[in-house]
Amino acid sequence: MFKQAFKVQIAAALLAAAQASYADAWPEPSKPINLIVPAPGGGGTGDTIARLLAQNLKRELNATVVVDNRGGANGNIGAGLAAAAKPNGYTFLLSWAGTLAVNPSLYRKLPFDPQSSFAPVSMVAEVPNVLVVNNTLPVNSLAEFIAFAKSRNGELNYGSSGNGSSMHLAGELFDRETGVNMTHVPYSAPGTATTNLLANDIQVMFQLVPGIIGQVKAHKVKALAIMATKRSPALPDVPTTAELGHPSLVSSTWFAVLAPKETPDPIIQRMNVAINRALSNPEVVKALTEIGAAPLGGEPAKLASTLAADLTKWRAVVKQANIRLQ
Repeated sequence: MFKQAFKVQIAAALLAAAQASYADAWPEPSKPINLIVPAPGGGGTGDTIARLLAQNLKRELNATVVVDNRGGANGNIGAGLAAAAKPNGYTFLLSWAGTLAVNPSLYRKLPFDPQSSFAPVSMVAEVPNVLVVNNTLPVNSLAEFIAFAKSRNGELNYGSSGNGSSMHLAGELFDRETGVNMTHVPYSAPGTATTNLLANDIQVMFQLVPGIIGQVKAHKVKALAIMATKRSPALPDVPTTAELGHPSLVSSTWFAVLAPKETPDPIIQRMNVAINRALSNPEVVKALTEIGAAPLGGEPAKLASTLAADLTKWRAVVKQANIRLQ
């Protein structure tokens, strides 16, 4: 009996010590938490996801979460600011695959290192690229498109939101995996590229689902394949490249939350739990699904392994395509 009581006392003491340590590391937030988004505000996919998450984290953390848009340099400015912030739990970064997994291969010098400058917190959501073509192209399937593109070596133009963008790299990956040769036409904004796709100035795009879903549903373009392993709930009738026999032809943009390096682990864990609880909210799931995003979540280790794998994957694509932005 004495031993059992002693064990209970020890367990209680350890729990109290852990709670005290937790409180010391991050007490009930006494000021707003800053969520840096390395892109301009105004309704882009990253900004939309960040604001949805911030709204729900407010309830989970009992604290105000402010979305801080810091666009510029393809996401490098905002990510650099987050990397330099104090690791006290009041600054986090919501960024994506392009800035974190692709930019290190595109730029010779960055104000951050995606692995050593941050502590991973949690994956948030994933948005796949979808292969869409102008309605005049005489193709109705991925196989027909590949055959048609090969017969028109270099004649088909695909548009993107700029060199090194997810749309550009998805096209480079497509050429690499299928043996097709298309001409890349970079634009300064995805909306302009979409307008030119409808006008047949370009014939192909590897657009992110949220940016093209309206035109697909209105039958203004043909969606031939989702570049993913699972179908998009937003476009459930469009098959994936994986199910069509191209398991390596996968391209998506994932969104994740990270903290400045050396942020105390109790803070990381608390934020991770809050994010995962927010992502399990049916209203959040519905809102993400409607814009073509799939909620992810998971432990920090999941984000770390995903980032490491994508750094390797896109480094090979960038090198083969000989893309350099700076």
